[in-house]
This record gives sequence, C-alpha cells and structure tokens, in this order.
Amino acid sequence: MKNEFQKNKLFPNYGNIFIDVWTEEQWQKVKNSFLAEHPRMKWQLIYKRLLDIILASIAIFLLLPVLLTIALAVKLTSPGPILFCQTRLGTLGKPFVIYKFRTMVDGAINLGAGLNTFRGDPRVTPIGKFLREYHLDELPQLFNILRGDMSLVGPRPLLVASLFNYSDCQKKRLLMLPGLTAWEAVNGGLDNSLEQRINFDVWYVDNWSFWLDILIILRTIPVVLRKEGVYVKDANISDSKKLDK
Repeated sequence: MKNEFQKNKLFPNYGNIFIDVWTEEQWQKVKNSFLAEHPRMKWQLIYKRLLDIILASIAIFLLLPVLLTIALAVKLTSPGPILFCQTRLGTLGKPFVIYKFRTMVDGAINLGAGLNTFRGDPRVTPIGKFLREYHLDELPQLFNILRGDMSLVGPRPLLVASLFNYSDCQKKRLLMLPGLTAWEAVNGGLDNSLEQRINFDVWYVDNWSFWLDILIILRTIPVVLRKEGVYVKDANISDSKKLDK
C-alpha cells in the first residue's frame, strides 16, 4: 500500500526521476498548520464541491450548443485535433489531463516562436484568437471539474516543469484543487508577473473561504467581458498560457 507521502509524488516525462512535492515531514507540517488555520475547512470543502458539481452541470447543460459550435468551428477552420490536452499538477501535486479547445495551429511547437503565446502570435488561429480573448477555450475544463480534477475556483493548474522553480511556501498552492478561475485571474491575470500571480495564489490558499469563492466567481464575469489578462506581456518570462500543441 502506498502511504500518504508516496501519493504526493508524481512521475513526469522528464527522465527517470521523481519530483518530491514535499518531504513527509514538510507535508505533515504544512497540512497540520493549514487545517489549524481553517478549523471549518472540512465542511466548507464539502460545500465547495457541491457548488462545483451543481454549477458545472448547469453550465454544461446550458452551454452544450455553444460547446458543439466551438468544436465544429475549430475542426472546420484548422486541421488538427479539436481539443488540446496537457498534463498539469492538481491538488497535492497529483497529475491530471486538462482539456481546452485548441487555439493554435497543429504542430505549433515546431514553428520556433517560443513556448508562450503573446498578443499577435502568428501561431494562434483566427478562431483561437476569439476563443482566448473571451476564455472560451477553457470551457472543456467544466468536465475536469465534474471529474474532481479541478474546482470552479482555485489556483490555476501548474505545468509540471514549473514545480522545479517553486519554494516550499509557493507549493502551498497545491493544497487546493486548481481552478477554472482564480484570485490572481481577477486581479490582473497575465498582466502580472509570474511571481505576482504565485503570490496571489498563496494568498488565496491562506485566506480561503466558501464566500471568497463566490466573490471570485462574481468578479470573473466582468474580467472575461473586458478581455483582461489574456496574454503575457513578455512571452519569455512566464510559463502561463503554455503552448497549445
């Protein structure tokens, strides 16, 4: 049987190595401290999960025609798969496959224009530009939410490689399920530096409550409509909006 410590390891495609999210001693210390600071965490997390299931189910039902229309548009306007699938880090560093509508040309990684997308990136398809501006490419993550891989609100899901650069304090963001929207997303998103976004995520974990999630959901609507924080300002300094292959 795998113990709790072993469950906090993951095996990515970076050679035959393991990434330790925390040592066993560090994990217990962080976990105990986190629960002590959030004595009502257990019940609030139950409410959070119920909210995820209810709202994600309603959204999928209401947006099904939109999802099908987007899928058809992606397929007809650009050769390649409809969905972009990528391994990300979930709660406690558990890897999962995230789903997004593909917004870049097939094989974009071979075009040599850098790993991150930026405003005016020629690899982004015309329909992809529209989807990104209104975050519609993220809609398939509603299914990630139903599966329990993600939540409506939480730190944005990490790329596997980015964990190498995280301090123990910054790894606290792995205590919560990654979110479709986030505290950092409603506070500037990709207009902020990577370090600023990480700090927003850590603040969210330290100050999390069910009502904070409600606030973030409500604040997300005008952020999306204003098309804020969609692209990194410098494609060479951030790993967010990683290349859609």
